[in-house]
Amino acid sequence: MHDDATAGSPLRRDLAHRHIQLIAIGGAIGTGLFLGAGKTISLAGPSVILVYAIIGFFLFFVLRAMGEVLLSDLRYKSFSDVAADLLGPWAGFFTGWTYWFCWVVTGIADVVAISGYVAYWWADVPLWIPALACILVLFALNLPTVRAFGEAEFWFALVKIVAILALVVVGLAMVLGGFRAPDGTTAAFANLWNDGGFFPTGVTGFVAGFQIAVFAFVGVELVGTTAAEARDPERTLPRAINTIPVRILLFYVGALVVICAVTPWSRIAADESPFVAMFGLAGLAAAAGVVNFVVLTSALSSANSGIYSTSRMVYGLAGDGAAPPRFARLSARRVPVNALAFSCAFLLVGVALLYSGQSVVGAFTVVTTISSVCFVFVWTMILVSYLEHRRRRPQRHAASRFPMPGGVPMVVAVLAFFVFVLWALTQQDDTLVALLVTPIWFAVLAVAYLVLRRSPAHARARAAHREKVAAELAERDRIAA
Repeated sequence: MHDDATAGSPLRRDLAHRHIQLIAIGGAIGTGLFLGAGKTISLAGPSVILVYAIIGFFLFFVLRAMGEVLLSDLRYKSFSDVAADLLGPWAGFFTGWTYWFCWVVTGIADVVAISGYVAYWWADVPLWIPALACILVLFALNLPTVRAFGEAEFWFALVKIVAILALVVVGLAMVLGGFRAPDGTTAAFANLWNDGGFFPTGVTGFVAGFQIAVFAFVGVELVGTTAAEARDPERTLPRAINTIPVRILLFYVGALVVICAVTPWSRIAADESPFVAMFGLAGLAAAAGVVNFVVLTSALSSANSGIYSTSRMVYGLAGDGAAPPRFARLSARRVPVNALAFSCAFLLVGVALLYSGQSVVGAFTVVTTISSVCFVFVWTMILVSYLEHRRRRPQRHAASRFPMPGGVPMVVAVLAFFVFVLWALTQQDDTLVALLVTPIWFAVLAVAYLVLRRSPAHARARAAHREKVAAELAERDRIAA
């Protein structure tokens, strides 16, 4: 093997079925659940349970649409390739770079969160130390091989799964045993409706709950970036996607039911993790420390997945001429090391954000809102690509072994839900500011694309796309006739 692989060298299909399954679970259990759930509960009360269930329901169909299109052509490396192929080079450029931006911003949020978790034990340690250490660890975990990343994420995700299962079991034991906390509150399912009702903050609070809750689901599409490195994508991708509803019911709905039953929602602070607070209010300080370690691990896992996906996305963009060629180079172990270093460097923004004068949760809210808006854009591009796939390739859609349930009407319903989510972000001052700032990113992308499209290589790509679309539509009309 050469010391430095060329840009034409393929990525290795070294991610096994267990890796894909746990990566999918790890992506679905992010920092937004562990840290952001405190704010969503303070905004919506027990109705936050319904908020998470609704978001999970609609995003399942985004994943099914993604799965159908990815498996229609195993040459696709990710949904950025799908967008470029079906909608045009511009779509691949905007989707790929926005997804990169999404995960960099998410990684920044995770770095901010990790610094807050470390302060639980060492309040006197300067925040920049755990933040910088986190970035170095992420680079080291992703540098060796894709299998090394898969193993690391496998164990990270396993820790989260065991922790949430333990939380649910212990919480149920407290509820069924009538556990009484030192402050006089009793654990009971009646806490879900006795403290002001299931919707204690009204419709306004319920709508506000969607703001942070959406961020808890970023990463559910992560399994789509593993397509080029999965050993058996036709088997592993459908299985990973189809288990999403079960994961949502257990890890989101189940955990939140237990939290709100053990601790009345009005006693859960918005600026701390309810997972830690639940054990703390119950007088189990040692267990709270263990849970704090788990949520720290979860944040590190989320950032680890983000750095993996961004490095692969930049690698793919470079291969398509939408990023500098140096990012398409692979190491001897087939890792896009230049793209990896590029993404890690941007996480340093998180260090600066910690000293911006905001609280950890305040900084977390700003970056998560920006990330949520950009993820909604990426999810929308996945759905639009699916619609174009149905229009141009009806024969492939008809022959799909993993078709999206609900078809076009379901796509319309999901897109309507995304409009509702964007509207919900306008209802609070902190999320509104972040929402208004986000278009700056798309303006930067538009300028960059105007420069890129002048290159001869990009002009050839656009011409090839037009010819391919014309040929496919002609073939579709011929078959229909």
